[in-house]
Amino acid sequence: MSPDMQAEPSNRPYEECGVVGIWGAPGAAGLAALGLHALQHRGQEAAGIVSHDESRFYQRKGLGLVGDVFGDPRDIAQLPGDCAIGHNRYATTGATLLRNVQPLFADFEFGGLAVAHNGNLTNAQTLRQALVKRGCIFQSTTDTEVFVHLIAISLYSTVKERLIDAAKQVKGAYSVVCLDQDTLIGLRDPLGVRPLVLGKLAEGGWMLASETCALEIVGAEFVRDVEPGELVVIDKSGVTSCRPFKNTASRFCVFEYIYFSRPDSQVEGRSVYQARKQIGVELAKESPIPADVIVPVPDSGVPSAMGYAAESKLPFEMGIIRNHYVGRTFIEPTDQIRHLGVRMKHSANHSVLAGKRVVLVDDSIVRGTTSRKIVDMVRAAGATEVHMRISSPPTKHPCFYGIDTPEESKLLAATHSVEEMAKVIGVDSLAFISFDGLYRALNHVNRSEASHRYCDACFTSDYPVELVDREGRLIA
Repeated sequence: MSPDMQAEPSNRPYEECGVVGIWGAPGAAGLAALGLHALQHRGQEAAGIVSHDESRFYQRKGLGLVGDVFGDPRDIAQLPGDCAIGHNRYATTGATLLRNVQPLFADFEFGGLAVAHNGNLTNAQTLRQALVKRGCIFQSTTDTEVFVHLIAISLYSTVKERLIDAAKQVKGAYSVVCLDQDTLIGLRDPLGVRPLVLGKLAEGGWMLASETCALEIVGAEFVRDVEPGELVVIDKSGVTSCRPFKNTASRFCVFEYIYFSRPDSQVEGRSVYQARKQIGVELAKESPIPADVIVPVPDSGVPSAMGYAAESKLPFEMGIIRNHYVGRTFIEPTDQIRHLGVRMKHSANHSVLAGKRVVLVDDSIVRGTTSRKIVDMVRAAGATEVHMRISSPPTKHPCFYGIDTPEESKLLAATHSVEEMAKVIGVDSLAFISFDGLYRALNHVNRSEASHRYCDACFTSDYPVELVDREGRLIA
C-alpha cells in the first residue's frame, strides 16, 4: 500500500483473519464465498478461495472485500469442485500485496496443497531465517508460508503427518485449514487461542470455519468446536481426529467475546451477544453514574450498552448513528478531512443527546483519538455531561498472536492513568470493567479462577506462548 493510500492509524484492535473449509458439497466455492462474507468482520483487506474437483485445483484471490473479489457469478464459476477453502485477510504480518493473499497454494511431490491460516506465529522470523539458509525460496512475506515450507521439507509421507511435523516446530496462535486432493484438514494451536468450528452441511458435506455465523449463512448445522491442539481430517470416509500435542489448559482469546466475534456467533458454547450484554450488566454494577441516557458507540458497543441500560434502569438510545457504507474517501486526505473523518463513520443523533447526561458505552480504547472525536461530537450535539464506560479492561500491551494493535508506547492506557485518559478524551468520567467483572460475565468467579482459561495478554502482559522472535532467542 502506497503511503498516500494508507489509512489513519488504528484506533481499535483489528482481528487477523477468517478461514473457511468446505468438503463434499456441490458448488463448494460458492459456499466458501458465503462463509467468507459472514466472516467479513475478521478481515477486509483481501479474500481468496482455492477449490478442487476430480482432476485439479483452481484459485482466485484479490484485494478488497469478498464482494469485490467474488461479486461476479463468473468468478465462482471458475472455481469448480465439491471441495474448497477460503480466507479473509487482515494483515498482521506481511504487507497488503496480492502475493500475501491466502490461501497459499503449492505443488509438492505428493500433489497440490492449499493452506489458509488465522493467527500469528511468534517464531516465524526465526524459522524463516533457518529455512532460507536451507535453500527455501519464499514468495510472500506472510508467516503462513512458513507452514508451507515446513510441510515441503518434512520427511513424513502423508500430508497429515507433515502438517503435524510442521505444527510441532511453530509457536504462536493459529487455526489452519488445508486442502489436498483427498482431504480437508483443520488444526488449532495447542492452547486454542484462535477459534475453529466444525459443521455439517445439509447436502451431507462438512464445513470448517472460524465462527458459527459462517455455518448459519449456508444452512450448516453446528457440530462442535475443534478442540485446542486437535487436528481434524475430513475425507470420503467421514471425520476423524487426533491430538498430536500434550494436553494443556486452553487459553482462548478473551477479546473474541468482547469485540472480535460477530454477536450472533456461538463461542465455546456461549452466545457472544449474551456474553456482551452480561459484561454490560457487570460494568453497570461496578461503575454506576447518574445519567439520563445510555448510548452505545456502534456497532460493537451495542450489546454491552443494552446490558448496562437494563441494569442501571436508564433509557437505551441510539444517540450515535453509524454509516455502514463508508469506504476509502475519494476526497484528498488533507488535515481538515482527516479531522472530519470520524463523521463519515458516525453522526450524532441530536434529538437523543441534546440537554442530556450521556453515558457512552464502547468495547475498548486503543489510541484514544477516535474516542476523543466521538466525545466532541456528542458534546457539540448538546449533551450536558458525557461519561464513558468501557466493556474491557484497559488495553496496555500489544498482541503478538494475530491481533493488529499498536506498539505499547502508542496505547493510551499504557502511558496514562484512567484519570489522565479521561482528560485526554474529554469525558466527565471514565471507567473500565474490572478483570473480575469481565470473568464474572463469562460465568467464572473471578480472574484468578479463569486466569488459565483465557488469553488476556493485551490487558495483563501474561503472554501464554513464548515470544521467540521478539525476545531474539534461537529455537532448539
